[in-house]
Amino acid sequence: MAVENNLKESMTAEAAYDGRPAQVFSLTNAKGMTVTFMDIGATWLSCQVLVEGQSREVLLGVSSMPQHQQQMAYLGATVGRYANRIRAGQFSYQEQDYQLKTNQAGNCLHGGPNGFDQRRWQVELAEPQVLIFSLQSADGDQGFPGNLTTRVRYELTDDNEVTIHYSATVDKPCPVNLTNHAYFNLMGAEAGHDCLAHQLEINAAYYLPTDNRGIPQEGLKPVVNTGFDFTVSKLIGQDYMADEDQKRASGYDHSFLLNDECQGGETVAARATSPDGKLMLEIETTKPAIQLYIGNFLIGCPNRSGSQYANLAGFALETQFLPDSPNHPEWPQPSCILKPEQSYQHSTVYRFSEV
Repeated sequence: MAVENNLKESMTAEAAYDGRPAQVFSLTNAKGMTVTFMDIGATWLSCQVLVEGQSREVLLGVSSMPQHQQQMAYLGATVGRYANRIRAGQFSYQEQDYQLKTNQAGNCLHGGPNGFDQRRWQVELAEPQVLIFSLQSADGDQGFPGNLTTRVRYELTDDNEVTIHYSATVDKPCPVNLTNHAYFNLMGAEAGHDCLAHQLEINAAYYLPTDNRGIPQEGLKPVVNTGFDFTVSKLIGQDYMADEDQKRASGYDHSFLLNDECQGGETVAARATSPDGKLMLEIETTKPAIQLYIGNFLIGCPNRSGSQYANLAGFALETQFLPDSPNHPEWPQPSCILKPEQSYQHSTVYRFSEV
């Protein structure tokens, strides 16, 4: 328990933005796996998995509130209302135009400059293996329409699964796209290895090219005969920077449209294996797409050891709708517009297992 207790102490030693310390919670299962979260940003702070009897920290993160406030990589945060980018922060729905606040190259990224990652979420339930956070977002928050109520439920199962369930309701039609921005390095977050030697498989036949600002410029492309083909497991680094689409993004930072069989949430959407072959991560989700980001711009981001992460220190597999979906209703996925008569319900499972 020493590691998580140290994290609880260090993350609460200094106050958050609102003058109060964060609330930090650890969940532990029968196999000795421990995951830690805090109410600021409903953030996943730590993920410690036993590998050959030794605890391995596989989630990139920080160990103090000043570090958390310094980092701009959304480490482990719950992001919303809309994960990924909306072009120029603009969309139209039912003949009404909306202008969202922008925060990245003139676009709205991960909900805007004061997104859900920066809020203090309410703690609704804290049990040994289950944690529920909730958040109220007022009509007009960051330019989004409607009063939104959302919940994030974290569960650590005895099968070493971290299950994240998102729910939301809104009183006006609004694009809603919640995800967790966890970065993984299955060799150890502070071990100094980059992520390129991980094996990765993504159950997707199409990916979405973007411009150098991360905005889609054309439709989906088949992954076949490109560096984006992860339909058979390969090293992340095998085709790194091999395509013009990668070069525009300084590497992989792209969404993949998951194959139909994945979207029930019971078929593996992505699978990663550590370079030493000892640890596997499998992801299942009800979301239609998954964003692969390999930390192309992590340099300067603080880490737990008091130093900084380097570029490529970890990879994110963010389950979500495709980027800029409010402006592309023609794309082959469910609508990202949540209506008042609907309830947003989506889940993602991160399953860790020794190989």
